[in-house]
Amino acid sequence: MNSERKHIYFASDFHLGVPNFEASLERERKICRWLDSIQDKASEIYLVGDVFDFWFEYRDVVPKGFTRLLGKIAQMSDMGIQFTFFKGNHDMWSFGYLEKELGVKLVSDELIIERQGKKFYIHHGDGLGPGDKGYKVIKKIFRNPVSIRLFGFLHPYLGAGLAKYLSKKSRISKGDNDKHFLGDDKEFIPQFCKQTLLKEHFDYFICGHRHFPIDLKLSENSRYINLGEWVSDFTYAEFDGTNLELKTFKE
Repeated sequence: MNSERKHIYFASDFHLGVPNFEASLERERKICRWLDSIQDKASEIYLVGDVFDFWFEYRDVVPKGFTRLLGKIAQMSDMGIQFTFFKGNHDMWSFGYLEKELGVKLVSDELIIERQGKKFYIHHGDGLGPGDKGYKVIKKIFRNPVSIRLFGFLHPYLGAGLAKYLSKKSRISKGDNDKHFLGDDKEFIPQFCKQTLLKEHFDYFICGHRHFPIDLKLSENSRYINLGEWVSDFTYAEFDGTNLELKTFKE
């Protein structure tokens, strides 16, 4: 690996596939340009869920499209840059294709890492903290092996069609605007972070899902970073070995 590649990058919620082909393709090209811009410095890249607005792997069939991003990740992976994919609430049905074809690591829930003496807790963010009980039930159903197997019996035309129908109703597709901080007492993920800090120290909690970039100081030496999304924010986090900074990709 290039000795100059020491930086670690985090991004989330690309939601490729919505709201339509043209907008998704434009966004995909922008993500690839971002990857081009960091590939000489990156040692690791964490894509923290909802890279795709829908992804379901049948045994011999995967969703069409996204060839530019998949090819770029494969190229960078071949260069020795480690990619880690997190299953989000839109693309939780990945069963080996991305690992085999792209060489990425796949994470279903949380991941704890330590780099340069800093401890990171990384999770897509869905289902963390108190409340949101309805979604937590739905998540258990969607991740249940029986449910997955039953969905797999649907012909891909039917499965993909159902997914597109549901995607049109998602908040990212409809452009629902919830881009404001609700306060510590109403934000589920910060509440989870603070409860976790009572038991174990982390320098950084890094999540997606919220669709809103947040850099919140939890204590004197702990921060919660929400990565935002790539439909309108184009935000990501960069760790240079000493500091972590939330940034916006500008061309």
